[in-house]
Amino acid sequence: MCDRPYILLSCSVSIDGYIGNAASRLLLSNEADFDRVDAVRASCDAIMVGAATVRIDNPRLLVRSQARRDERAAQGLPASPMKVTVTRRAELDARAAFFTVGDAEKIVFCASPRVAQARECLGRVATVVDGGETVVMRKLTTDLAARGVERLMVEGGGIVHTQFLTEDIVDELQLTVAPVFVGDSEAPRFVRDGSFPWNAARRAALVDVHKIGDLVLLRYALSSRFQEG
Repeated sequence: MCDRPYILLSCSVSIDGYIGNAASRLLLSNEADFDRVDAVRASCDAIMVGAATVRIDNPRLLVRSQARRDERAAQGLPASPMKVTVTRRAELDARAAFFTVGDAEKIVFCASPRVAQARECLGRVATVVDGGETVVMRKLTTDLAARGVERLMVEGGGIVHTQFLTEDIVDELQLTVAPVFVGDSEAPRFVRDGSFPWNAARRAALVDVHKIGDLVLLRYALSSRFQEG
């Protein structure tokens, strides 16, 4: 068994690189892209978002298609993949859809100083894992691999994207670009500042471009483990 899952990072962005508005959620995808993402979710063992995404977007993180849920059940899998989040401050509401919707296992990786608080608040609805003084994504993914996760889908937000990319542990990036501009420097971006392995001297490998209505899907191979299909 590999020491970490295959890691697929998925995100929708505006033309100018934003993933939302400063004050509200911004829907960038269309129905065809939502269905594509649903198929990707159904192919994974776990889906991960950051705590800010749980608080702001209140995502359900479920496989929507009944046919895909049935196919997973026929394979002996839960209807939807495991849900994973990571937090430094443990400021998460146990009533959020992340915890209350669906029967999939929920895992919360928490920085050591707030583990006791997280377990008090969330212990009834999730497994809280001590992630160390600072949660490092490479260590987190090693833990997930030990729990049987072979394929991990990371859906955001910007801080989590940045951590995975700067640690150089992403195998595939699926980036959907919407034909809109946000134009607000206070709005959340796809990534934050960081030292990224891909630059003028090491360009990311673009392996596919696909038009989805008025969107464009860009697929990048970010490691030698990249899987076609």
